[in-house]
Amino acid sequence: MNTGTDFAKYLSKFLSEYLPFERNMSPNTIAAYRDTFVQLIGYMKDVQNIRVEQFTLDKLTRQRVLDFLSWVQNERNCGIATRNQRLASIHSFISYLQYEEIDHLQEWLKIRSIKAMKGEKKNINYLTTEGIKLLLEQPDTTTRNGRRNLALLALMYDTGARVQEIIDLTPESLKIEGQPYTIRIFGKGRKSRVVPLIEEQIVLLKRYMEENHLFDQYKLKHPLFFNNRNEKLTRMGITYVLKTYANMARQVNLGLIPDKISCHSLRHSKAMHLLQSGVNLVYIRDLLGHVSTQTTDVYARADSKQKREALEKAYVNLVPEKAKECEWEKNQNLLNWLKGLQR
Repeated sequence: MNTGTDFAKYLSKFLSEYLPFERNMSPNTIAAYRDTFVQLIGYMKDVQNIRVEQFTLDKLTRQRVLDFLSWVQNERNCGIATRNQRLASIHSFISYLQYEEIDHLQEWLKIRSIKAMKGEKKNINYLTTEGIKLLLEQPDTTTRNGRRNLALLALMYDTGARVQEIIDLTPESLKIEGQPYTIRIFGKGRKSRVVPLIEEQIVLLKRYMEENHLFDQYKLKHPLFFNNRNEKLTRMGITYVLKTYANMARQVNLGLIPDKISCHSLRHSKAMHLLQSGVNLVYIRDLLGHVSTQTTDVYARADSKQKREALEKAYVNLVPEKAKECEWEKNQNLLNWLKGLQR
């Protein structure tokens, strides 16, 4: 990037120093921030006629940010979620500038005042326990890839891990020599969490790892799940595997597999199944790697079955017995007239 302007200088430091070292953000998160500013620079050039070598901090105004966000939605046909992600990246950069470049502090405060848009809340897309069972029955375990894919999908569900967390796993992440069996997962912000593994999962993992010599000392840092070129799987690759088996499962029972399914659906499914089994939200939070139970609360709000059962359990019948028989039920003429409507 051209560092001849103050904007370029501070943006370079923000992406290469502040985010990775002071905020300890992961490469994927930094890449998402970078995408926002690549798009912003393109917008300034194509729409505002301000080339990158002319883009200085004084040109980063509240109105231009608002115009950019409108352009993202209207011209790029992006949804509210994408618009809000772009705004969050800009807000983070502005928060950094508030302490690094105070000459434009008043404008920074104006940009910080831009609010995220409220979008329509989507229903959580998850599978029932029967749906998960059907999905995991689809891999052909007589083939090498089928055994890998079964171990992969089962581990994604059992740990509730994000797809990138699964991609980044290595054999040294596992502790399965003896009980308790655990796996260390590195999540957002490079924070790690230890997740327990069940016996059935260990059987699948050990069989898969022995077949691929992943217990060997020299393979401890090798990707746990890899392709034919011995490279770690990609998001696209895992999504393809999941959707292939989802399509196969729909041929068996269409009603058990949602029309739209993603890798995150397995994470949602695990959380919902734990909640329905009576597991405390605090434990679900820790399993998923959420910072607060406020994030995990979404599963409790989404579980209509649990709400109904809780209401039924707490229900106290306060209706007088004599009110249970409605007056109109005792009116024979009215009843005969209503029955006549069915003829």
